[in-house]
Order: sequence, then C-alpha cells, then structure tokens
Amino acid sequence: MTLHPILHEVTERIRERSRLSREAYLQGIEAIVAAGPQRKRLSCGNLAHAFAASDTADKSRLRGETTPNLGIVTAYNDMLSAHQPYETYPELIRKIAREAGATAQVAGAVPAMCDGVTQGRPGMDLSLFSRDVIAQSTAVALTHDMFDAALYLGICDKIVPGLLIGALAFGHLPAVFVPGGPMTPGIPNKQKAEVRERYAAGQATREELLQAEADSYHAPGTCTFYGTANSNQVLLEAMGVQLPGSSFVNPGTPLRDALTCEAVLRALAITALGDDYRPLGRLIDERAIVNAVVALVATGGSTNHTIHWVAVARAAGIVLTWDDIDALSQIVPLLARVYPNGEADVNRFAAAGGTQYVFRELLGAGLMHELPTLVAGGMAEYTKEPRLIDGRLAYLEGAAESGDAQVLRPASDPFEAQGGLRLMRGNLGRSLMKVSAVKPEYRTIEAPAVVVDAPQALNKLHAAGVLPRDFVAVVRYNGPRANGMPEMHSLTPLLGMLQNQGRRVALVTDGRLSGASGKIPAAIHVTPEAARGGPIAKVREGDMIRLNGEAGTLEVLVDPKEWAARDIEPNTTPAAHDLGRNLFALNRRLVGPADQGALSISCGPPSHEGGAWEYDSEYELGGGRQAALAPHGERDY
Repeated sequence: MTLHPILHEVTERIRERSRLSREAYLQGIEAIVAAGPQRKRLSCGNLAHAFAASDTADKSRLRGETTPNLGIVTAYNDMLSAHQPYETYPELIRKIAREAGATAQVAGAVPAMCDGVTQGRPGMDLSLFSRDVIAQSTAVALTHDMFDAALYLGICDKIVPGLLIGALAFGHLPAVFVPGGPMTPGIPNKQKAEVRERYAAGQATREELLQAEADSYHAPGTCTFYGTANSNQVLLEAMGVQLPGSSFVNPGTPLRDALTCEAVLRALAITALGDDYRPLGRLIDERAIVNAVVALVATGGSTNHTIHWVAVARAAGIVLTWDDIDALSQIVPLLARVYPNGEADVNRFAAAGGTQYVFRELLGAGLMHELPTLVAGGMAEYTKEPRLIDGRLAYLEGAAESGDAQVLRPASDPFEAQGGLRLMRGNLGRSLMKVSAVKPEYRTIEAPAVVVDAPQALNKLHAAGVLPRDFVAVVRYNGPRANGMPEMHSLTPLLGMLQNQGRRVALVTDGRLSGASGKIPAAIHVTPEAARGGPIAKVREGDMIRLNGEAGTLEVLVDPKEWAARDIEPNTTPAAHDLGRNLFALNRRLVGPADQGALSISCGPPSHEGGAWEYDSEYELGGGRQAALAPHGERDY
C-alpha cells in the first residue's frame, strides 16, 4: 500500500534536517568498513591477550581471520527479574557459535538498575543518567576490536536505549538484540493499582500492599504491564534489530531458547566475513526511527521513549523532534489496550496477536516503512509468528484478525483515531501527555496550582488535609539539570485515589512519569525545565492552570503583564550529595534538555566544528518555534 502522505512528509523532513549529520555518521562507518574486519589488524600481543583464556578450539579459530567472533554485551544481574534469565545465555550462545564453526566471547557488562526498586528513592536521581553510562560501558566493551558482530542482552528501561546508543557508536558491526521475555501473568494490574490506592487512602495495610505487589511481580522476566521495558521490545522489532515475534515469549521455555539460538545464527550470517553484511548503522536510518515512533504511539507505549528515541536517533546522526512524534501521533490510530492503557497484560497482548498483528495492520494502512532489517525479507517478516514444529523453529503467518477485540483492533476500527501521545504547548513551555491512558472526560482540567519542588511534599500536604478539592500539582525542579529527572510514579496512587473520589486533579512537572503512567492527566517533561529558568519556575500557589489534552495546550491563566514581570522562584529542595548522587554532578551540569534526548554525553558524529550535531531549540512561549542544527554545547533558555 502507498505510504500515508503525512508519514512520508515527516520522514522526508527528518531526512533533510539530518542530512549533514547523517552523512557524517555514515562516512565514519564506511571508513571503518573499508579497512576490513578489525581483528586482523591487531598485533600479536593484542590478539594473544584477547584469547588467552579461551579453549584450544576457540584459540585456533580466533588466531585466524575467516570465522566470525561474536561479542556479547550483557546487562545480567540476578536482582532484576527481567535480567536474571540472562545468566545462562552466554554459555548457550558460545555453544551455538561453536557448533556453527565460530566463536563468541562476553565483551563486557553494563549496569542495569530497576526503576521499580528505586521509585521515590534517592536512586531515581541516577536513573536517567544510567542510560548514558550504559552507552559508555557498551563502547568500552566493544573497543577491543575483536568482534565481527555483537549480541546485546538487555531489556529494561534505560538499558536498551543505552545499549543502542553504544552499539550505534560501533555502527559498522552487525547487531542483534536478544530479549528475555515477560514473566507469566500474576494478579491483574488493575487489582494491584486498586490496592495501591486503598493503601494511599489508609484503607489497606502494608502487608496487604506488599502481598499484592509480590503477587504481581512474582517470577523471572519483565514486569507484565506495558511500561518502558516492554515498549523497548516493540520498538526494537519495529526497527528490525530483534528477531520477529521474539519480544513476549516467556523465559525458560523451549521456544525462548530456540529464538536465542536463532539470534546467534543470524548474527553469524550478517558479518562482513560473509556475503550478507548488515551493519547496524546502515539499518538504523530515518525510516527505522519513524517505524519505532509509529509503533510507540499505535500501542500506547511509554512516554520515556519521547526522550530515549530522540537520543538513539542522534547516535545515528538523525535529528528527531517532539514535533515529529506529535505529527505521527495525529495520523496513527491507537490499536492496542495494554495496562496502563487498558486492563490486559503483555501476555494477553501477545495471545491476541501481538506485534505481528499490529505491524500487519500498520503496514497495510501505509503507516510503516518497509525497510532492510537484520532478517532477510525485511519488515514483512515481522508479521509472522515464531513456533516450534517438531522441535525446530519455524515462522508461520501471524494472526490476520485480532484474537481479543478488547486488546487489539484493526486500523479500520481502532480504539482511537489518533495515537497515544500528545505534544502540549503554551505559556509554560512544551510538554507531553499520554492521552491514551486517560479517559476522555479527564483530559481537560482548569484548577488552581499546588506548587511543590519534591513529590514527597504533596503527600505531606494531603496527610495534613490542606489540599484543595480540585487542583493541578505543579512539581518543578525535577528536570534533567536539576536532579537527573526522576520519575513521579510515587504520586500516582495518591492522585488516582483523589480522582476516584470525584475530585479533578492533574500533574504538571519537568520530571518524568513512569512508563506505567496511568489514568491521571499529566503534562510531563516540561521544557524548558525550572533549573534552566523555564516558566514553570514562575508558577505561584493558587495560579489557575488550564490543561487540555485534546487540544494539546498547557497554560497558566495569569495576566500577561504580571506573568512577564514575575521572578523565577528558587528551588526549595536542598541539594543532594549522598548515596552516589554526587558522582553524577558533571552529568547534571552537562545534560541537555528533555526534547533533545536529555543527553549528558556527546552523541553522534562530529560536526565541522568538532562537536556533535544538536537540535538547538528556541522557544517563543506563545507557541512559535524556530530550530536549526548547531554543534553540541551548554545552553540555557
């Protein structure tokens, strides 16, 4: 089918905007490719160090130049349920590689923290920056020049974007991402949320709450709601860097192992030593980035990716903006209802047809690009479903019809005509709202502001009984520069409980909300942030705030002259220097704005001035905006 004209227009706009930076990125790849596989250029001392611990057969192969060696970059730890299954992957990967006459080595490990553990804790101040540490750690792992392709073992929030950014810095290497799969269903997510809200209201004990949480998060695998981790998997498939249908196969099953083995064989088949060379940097082009955004909004995925995929795109020399995401969301229908965007978990989503059904519908409607992928056959292969037949992996045609109309619908009869995200504009700057998770009757609110600089302060005001009946919680000084942009997920039980009581509430913040952000209208990632002098720092207690998720507007209703004359209020929260946060002071100082990926590292190809290309935004807070490519540097608004 012919591409939707707006999809084509947005893609071409990204391509033209990114022309110089993309050319520079690809030139860097081609220069490395022209030199041939890197391992042959290692000195004898280099090479001997690299295979000293290998067995005799592996040493023999690594001494030569004709058999591939796979680098494994792993995010394994056994505290995270999603990453615990990766413990046994390296040995399986090595076994399959050896049987194919090749080799594989663990190139290195990257940190993997869990936002579910650090919600509301000091560790959340490190969460966003961990993505950039992961990217750097990936680069360290691959810098030994021993590898002909890489396998990436990571699945959760910042881990996949960080691995992608690091992998794109070595874009001459083919890359295959290898998921671990979701845990089996626990108690329904809606039931868990209800216990949380009863606990916030003082109607449930801590033991009841802990039991509900333990019944929900109960086994190895990703959490079963459609948060950032599971959104990662859908976006990876949409870009063609993960095997088709591999995202939501449970850990510890024969099909899961078969897919891991196939990932190894596929990585071996696409190295520069063969005749089907597919380097990652060539695969991740403007079309792949657009496909990822389309998949995100069509499924009501995590708002965190409005930051992460801007950063991922930059790593490939591509300039993606929030305006692009918003334009795509206006034309892409909402095809899925998965918690917090619905009641189903990802296991039920997969059973109803999963990514195969979604991609079939999007491709058929002209809303996805057909593009080269790591598998032969391109995106058409991603409409097929993996099965084990007589113990062998096979791909069958995926579901042509939804298996559950409460979870998946066709593009001709979607849940909503537009996608799950909305760009909000107004005199408070720009922000984003996950409208798909909010019922239409709650998407608009006009109420007085309750201004705090820390989410815990709002809970204290509620405990003191001083919150207005209806209000907009303005949580400022929580952007990237202020404190690393922690998630505000700890506020959702309180605000959800108040909304259940018939009160009108909303959240406006320069911080993040979780990928599990739910039923409360929330304008998040407000940019410019308060710590950059953004107008959110001028909001006073009692100011009327109007948030309209349908129209995409966010405004403070203050006389323009008074508003212009107001001073910026300082941050009332003491600076934190404990529990490792002092180690990230440089990240906070260097980090860019949320709409530019909130990067604290130089990302992308060098410009003619020696920096990395950035998208420098100038805001006219009445709604106008100008933009131009400029070299990376510290900027204030």
